[in-house]
Amino acid sequence: MIQIIATILSAALFLSIGACGKSDSKKDVSKPPVAVEVRAASFNNVSDGIEVTGSLEPKFSVEVKTQIPGLVRQVMVSEWVHVRKGQSLVLINVPEAEAQVKRAEAGVASARANLAEARVASNRADRERDRSLKLKESGLATQQAVDDARSETEAAKARVAAAAAQIRVAEEDLRQGIARRAKGSVVAPIDGIVALRDVNVGDLASDAAAAKPIFRIVDNRLLNLTVTVSSVDSGRVKVGQSLEFAVDSQPGRTFTGKVMYINPELSSTDRSLKVIAEVGNTPGDLKGGMFAKGHIITGVRSEVLQVPRNAVGAFDTQAKKGSLFIVENGVVRKREILSGAVNGDMVEVVSGLKPGEQYVVRGGFNLKDGDKVAVAAVN
Repeated sequence: MIQIIATILSAALFLSIGACGKSDSKKDVSKPPVAVEVRAASFNNVSDGIEVTGSLEPKFSVEVKTQIPGLVRQVMVSEWVHVRKGQSLVLINVPEAEAQVKRAEAGVASARANLAEARVASNRADRERDRSLKLKESGLATQQAVDDARSETEAAKARVAAAAAQIRVAEEDLRQGIARRAKGSVVAPIDGIVALRDVNVGDLASDAAAAKPIFRIVDNRLLNLTVTVSSVDSGRVKVGQSLEFAVDSQPGRTFTGKVMYINPELSSTDRSLKVIAEVGNTPGDLKGGMFAKGHIITGVRSEVLQVPRNAVGAFDTQAKKGSLFIVENGVVRKREILSGAVNGDMVEVVSGLKPGEQYVVRGGFNLKDGDKVAVAAVN
């Protein structure tokens, strides 16, 4: 009898423990709502474009060389300073040119003195001719004397013309000497910034044919952005289209250029098309050599649904498929979507989403279809 009672109590205890276990299990299955951020789908105006990458280079830059051999006696500027067109950069010692200028100046002075003397002689000859003609009329001079006076007058005029020609020759020698001496002063050919200086006092300069660049001056106010476009998209590129791009050194900023030049032929290596856009850079925030990533705007469409790229799950860019979590009455539903164009961080949704529907933008990493959610914020 005692054994039967013990058996009944043990069975009752086992059933009680089992019931408690089932109750705890049901409590564990109940999952609390997941906090998420959502956004309401709405229409936007979208710029269709061609994704491109490329590099920036100054549109205007120049390598400065010396034009005349000689020792460098003074360097006027250093690296990374702004210079103006015509500003002196380097002075070269050119004693031969200085001597040529002095000889030419003396030659000009001598030629002018010869001209003055020739004019005096010409005036004297004119007076002698006139006197001979009067004496001939009075019978006091022979025809031979008149003819000699006339010949001397013509000769004097020729000497005046020769002296004037000598002045022109001397002045040309002077101009050449001054020009050669001026080559000893190397000046900036454009406005810009000195990006390279490779000369010091005491260096031996060479003529332009053999000289290496001693300065590189760049003008960063206008840049060229050179990009490549695939052959598939080459027909969509037109001169005048806008190009929007970003650079790593300026996060969050978008810069704009305009397509100015299109290569008339595709590259034979990869069948790509080279395109050059001009970019205004008046503040100077951009630098030559920067890598740029952006897109050429080929058109604008209205009433396009877009969602952030990070909101799309299992996104297949080739198949243009993905999924979104749509919030309906505090519960999420996983919905398959078809995508269109991708512009930066935004993805066009062609089907699977309607305007006004709320989709999860944050907190959906561990979500499953049918999970309850608590909306933390609505953007």
